[in-house]
Amino acid sequence: MAYTTIDNPLDYFETILYTGNGSSQNIGGLDFQPDWVWIKSRSLVKDHDLYDSVRGADFPLESNTNVAEQDAGGQGLTSFRSDGFAIGNRSTINSSSATQVSWNWKKTATAGFDIVSYTGNGSNRTISHSLSAVPKMMIVKNRDANEEWTVYHAGNTSAPATDYLALNTNGATTDNNNRWNDTAPTSSVFTLGTTGNVNANGQKFINYLFSEVKGYSKFSSYIGNGNDGNGPFIFTGFKPAFCMVKRSSASGENWLILDNKRDSFNPQDSSLYPNLANAEDADGADYFDFYSNGMKVKTNNGGTNTSGATYIFMAFAEQPFVTSTGVPTTAR
Repeated sequence: MAYTTIDNPLDYFETILYTGNGSSQNIGGLDFQPDWVWIKSRSLVKDHDLYDSVRGADFPLESNTNVAEQDAGGQGLTSFRSDGFAIGNRSTINSSSATQVSWNWKKTATAGFDIVSYTGNGSNRTISHSLSAVPKMMIVKNRDANEEWTVYHAGNTSAPATDYLALNTNGATTDNNNRWNDTAPTSSVFTLGTTGNVNANGQKFINYLFSEVKGYSKFSSYIGNGNDGNGPFIFTGFKPAFCMVKRSSASGENWLILDNKRDSFNPQDSSLYPNLANAEDADGADYFDFYSNGMKVKTNNGGTNTSGATYIFMAFAEQPFVTSTGVPTTAR
């Protein structure tokens, strides 16, 4: 029985905490050179900044807005380094004395992550990816225009290719055949419709694609039970390091990110919201407990546990529940 193909998740994903200095600095500590870096100020009301190696350093996108790609002019993330990244004095990522968090991923089929840049043509089409597995989640942004982010998630509805979520809003899932042309992605291609959000003629786009890797990543959904203190248990097959969750069946609830560095012990209650510029709420609702093999919902907060509501999530591992050699992980 194969438990996992990734014994050390820190080779492919890790959260880093740092403090801004208002000038420039190198942020290190990773065991890999990142390809996607998502940075948020914890202590200040600032936009999220997202950078990737395919578009090149110093060109941020903001998950909480619909704004097109920016040129940070040497003040943003200026280079990807073998153990992290270098930054300039852009206030969103390096204000003096501000506490910051960065979530970092390596692009490789081994870890089920690909980044695809393409130019729209305004017609229904397919585009190749390099995962060699079916994507379970895709996050698309028009780089050239102020268009909302478009999210595909395999756990969203019974027919996820007919629907989408917007990363920069708190809206519910929306049925629209112009996003994915009502066609699910395959192990080699993803399909696009005609809308300007994903395929405007002559405009540039970026797509972050994720497939599931046993013992390392999970892209699924759960149904809330409304029980405060005894919500659903979600089996992941690993000890979570990161979870992003969204109520998809109704509007009004924000996307939520939790991680094992901002909360190194249970409960997970330090809130950051991909669709908001808000500073971190370091003592919010007790959203989850992270266990050796999954997550337990601990509150009846509407963002994670309304009775009967559907919640989609993406999660990455701190450690697999059982390594490839059969060694079990420990609980928190």
